[in-house]
Amino acid sequence: MSDQQQPVIEQGAFTLTTRDDGIAILSMDVPGESMNTLKQEFGEDITKVLDHIEADKSIKGLVLTSGKPSSFVAGADISMLAACESADQAEALSKGGQDVFQRIEEMRIPVIAAIHGPALGGGLELALACHGRVCSDASITQLGLPEVQLGLLPGSGGTQRLPRLIGIQQAMKMMLTGAAVKAKQARKYGIVDDMVPHSILLDVAIEMASKGKPKRRERKLSLVNKFLENTSAGRNILFKQARKQTLAKTKGNYPSPPKIIDCIEVGLSKGIKAGMAVEAKHFGQLVMTPESKQLRNIFFATTEMKKETGVENVEPAKVRKVGILGGGLMGGGIAFVSVTKAGVLARIKDINPQGIANAMKYSYDLLNKKVKRRFMLKAEMQQQLSRLTGSLDYSGFKDTDMVIEAVFEDVELKQKMVADVEQYTTEQTIFASNTSSIPIGQIAEKAQRPELVIGLHYFSPVDKMPLAEVIATDKTSDQTISTTVEFARRQGKTPIVVKDGAGFYVNRILAPYMNQAASLVLSGEPIEYVDKALVKFGFPVGPVKLLDEVGIDVGTKIIPILVNQFGDRFEAPAVFEKVLDDGRKGKKNGKGFYDYTGKKPGKLVDESIYSLLGISVNQTLSATEVAERCVLLMLNEAAMCLEEGVIRNARDGDIGAIFGIGFPPFLGGPFRYMDSLGLDKVVERLEHYHRLLGEKYAPASVLKDMASEKKTFY
Repeated sequence: MSDQQQPVIEQGAFTLTTRDDGIAILSMDVPGESMNTLKQEFGEDITKVLDHIEADKSIKGLVLTSGKPSSFVAGADISMLAACESADQAEALSKGGQDVFQRIEEMRIPVIAAIHGPALGGGLELALACHGRVCSDASITQLGLPEVQLGLLPGSGGTQRLPRLIGIQQAMKMMLTGAAVKAKQARKYGIVDDMVPHSILLDVAIEMASKGKPKRRERKLSLVNKFLENTSAGRNILFKQARKQTLAKTKGNYPSPPKIIDCIEVGLSKGIKAGMAVEAKHFGQLVMTPESKQLRNIFFATTEMKKETGVENVEPAKVRKVGILGGGLMGGGIAFVSVTKAGVLARIKDINPQGIANAMKYSYDLLNKKVKRRFMLKAEMQQQLSRLTGSLDYSGFKDTDMVIEAVFEDVELKQKMVADVEQYTTEQTIFASNTSSIPIGQIAEKAQRPELVIGLHYFSPVDKMPLAEVIATDKTSDQTISTTVEFARRQGKTPIVVKDGAGFYVNRILAPYMNQAASLVLSGEPIEYVDKALVKFGFPVGPVKLLDEVGIDVGTKIIPILVNQFGDRFEAPAVFEKVLDDGRKGKKNGKGFYDYTGKKPGKLVDESIYSLLGISVNQTLSATEVAERCVLLMLNEAAMCLEEGVIRNARDGDIGAIFGIGFPPFLGGPFRYMDSLGLDKVVERLEHYHRLLGEKYAPASVLKDMASEKKTFY
C-alpha cells in the first residue's frame, strides 16, 4: 500500500493529509494544551475541513486521529458552558455538536477513529459518529461518557449512538455512572471494532478505512436480554427499573440521571431525530441547574489543585522509596496506593509477622480481583507486588525518602517512632504521621529534625477515599510540605494543606455533626430516621451508620482531644461511652448501633441499643430539621477553621469536606452551600438554635461579620 503523503491542509487545530492511496488522515492537535478538548470555535474549522473532503473525489476514506502523544480527545471544554446565560444558548451548543457529528456519520466515505489515550465525553461522541473505531491496547486508553459527574448528559448524540451500538443496559450503566472503560472492555462491549498495539494503530485504521464502511458486529444476547432490549414491553420494564434504582440511589438530588434515561427512551421509541432533539433540550436545561454549576465548580477546583505545589516556588524532592510503620488496614492501604499508583518501592514494618502478611494480602486481594475480572494481566500484578517488601525491624529503611507511620493513636508510641526513624534512615528522610487526631506538634516534640516531621492523614478505605490532609507544624519546612503534597498526588489523592491542631480540618468539622446526631438519638429520634434524614440531604451514609463503619472506638477517640483544645462545644453525649462499655465497636466486631447478625447485616438497627441507653423512641422532628441541626454545626465549624487559618481558603475547605466525608457534591461543599443559602440566613438559623439549644450553636464571628457586610466566601 502506497503511503506517499500529499500537501497538508491546516485549519485551526486540524491538519488534513491525503495519501496516494486515497486515504486521508485528519489529525487534531489543540495548540498549547496537553490534551485535546472540543471548543465552540472549532465548529467553523471542522466544517471547512469536511467541505474540502467532500469536494475532493480522490479521497476514498478518512482516519480521525490525535496529534497529542497521550490522548485522543478528553471531552468538551467545560469552561464554555459558563458563558451560557440561558438554557436556549446551552441547547444551541448541543445542537451545534450534534450537527457536526451527524455530518461525519452521513459522509459517503468510511470514517475511522484511531484512539490512543482518553476518549471521554465529546471525544467518545466524536468517535461514535465515525463508521468504525480502533483503539490502542495501552493502559492510558479509556473510553467513557462522564458528563453525569458534572450534572450533565452527553449532548452531542451520545445518548442515541451508544445504546444502538452496545445495547441499552450497558450504555445506560456507562452514562448513569460516568465510569470509563479500558481498551479491553471497550472491545468486549463492542464500542471499538479492534484493539491493537499503539505502534500499528494508524496502519490498522488506514487499512480499515480502505475496505469501506465496516459492518456492525452482531451482539449475542440471551433470550431474556433479547426480550428486554428488542421489544417495547421489555424496554418499558428496563426503563421503569432504571428510574426506580436511580431514584433510590440519588434521592432525587441529581437531575441529570432521569434525563439521561428519558433521552435513551425517546430515541428508541420515537426515532433518533426525536432523541437528538430531547437530548439537546435536556442538555440546555441541565447546564443552567444549580447542581451542575456546583459539580462543575468542583471539577475546576480539583483541576486547579493538580497544578499547585504545596508551597509556591518550592520544588518537591523525588520520592522513590517509602517505609510504612504498621501493617493494619491503614498501613496496607497506604502500601497499596504507594506501589500501584505512585509506583514506588514500599517497605512495611510491623512487630508481628501476621501484620506484614495482612498488609501484603491487602494489595494482593485488590490486584487479584482486577486480574480475575481481566482488567489487568497477571504479569502486571506480579510486577506491582514485587515493589512491596516487609520486615520486623528497620532493615531496608536506610534508603527510604519518606516513612509513613500508621500505628494506633498513642502520642508516646508515635514519638518513639520519630526517634527510631531519625536513627535508622538518612538526614533527609521525611517522617509523615497518619494520625487522625493527635496534633503533629506533639508528635514532633522530641524530634531532632522537626522540619522533616509532617502529618499525612488518609481516610479509610485508603484505596477508595480521594482526600489526604497534609498537616504542617510551624517548624515543618516548605520543602517537606511540597514533597508530601506531590507524593500524595502521585498516590492518586487530592491533598489539602491544613494547619496543625486537634482534629485538623475534616475530623474537626465532622465531630460536632456526629455529636448532634447522637444527641438527637438520645432525645428519642429513631436511629434509622436520623440516618435517613442526612442521606436524603445528600450524604452517602447517615452519621450513626458512619460511626459504625469507622469504628465507634476510633470515632470517639478524637473527642477528648478536641474538648482539650476547644472546650465544651465538642463535649460528646454520654451515649458513646455506654455503647463502648457494652463491647460495641461497630461493623468491625459485628456489634454496634446496627445489627450485623441475621439476613440483612448492617441494614437494620439493633433494637437492644435503645434499652441499653434508656431511650424511649419518639420521633418528634421533621427530617428537614434533623438534617439542619446536624449540618449547621458542621458549617459553623468550617467557618471557624477558615477564620483561624486551619484551611488556606474556602475552596480547600469545600474539597476537603466533599472528598473526606462525602459532603453532598451537588451543594458544592460547606462554603459554596453557605453562599447559596445566604450568610444572613445561615446566621439567622444558627441564632435560632442558639436560643433553643444553647452555646454550641453560637454563630462564628466571621459569619456574623460577613453577613452584616453582605460578603460571600467566593
